[in-house]
Amino acid sequence: MKKGVRAVGVAESYRGEGGDSYVAGAVVRADGIVEGFRFTTIAVGGTDATDGVVELYDAFDRDDMRFVLVSGVAPAWYNIVDLRAVHEEVDVPVISVTYEEGDEDGLRTALEDEFDGDALDERLALYDSLPQRRRIAVGDDRAVYVRSVGVSDDRADGWIRGFTRSDEGSARPEPVRVARLAARGLLDFVDDR
Repeated sequence: MKKGVRAVGVAESYRGEGGDSYVAGAVVRADGIVEGFRFTTIAVGGTDATDGVVELYDAFDRDDMRFVLVSGVAPAWYNIVDLRAVHEEVDVPVISVTYEEGDEDGLRTALEDEFDGDALDERLALYDSLPQRRRIAVGDDRAVYVRSVGVSDDRADGWIRGFTRSDEGSARPEPVRVARLAARGLLDFVDDR
């Protein structure tokens, strides 16, 4: 992968239920150079995560970002990201990455425990529409679990491996690692005020 390939990493940080989750977008090149940040909020337990991801992408107002990389699909207490809708809006591939294998039913049981009625139906329909997760080895003993839209599995896997630093000991690809740090920093700043 060329060192100038750019991705937008999206990650969030929040404390407790209710209120807002702080979401950061970070443009990161394959060679690790960070080129900018944007921030937004989404509702904890809400349904606006998809719009939040699109808002962050659009806020950069750049046409050189190759793909969007989202940390997870259910930030801010099950505020599920519709990966296909994001792809349709931003017109670049969208990949989500998670870090634990999870069980066979994924988030289904957790959603059923936390929601009911229309709120549950809406989240289950969206969750069930997501692409299947697949395991990708990113080092000798590390792996991540990926869903992708608008890109072949082989290309998505190559991007994930290319953006994951082998010397860091973390399985988080740099765009989401950096975005997560930025979101945490913003949350700490807001909490201290």
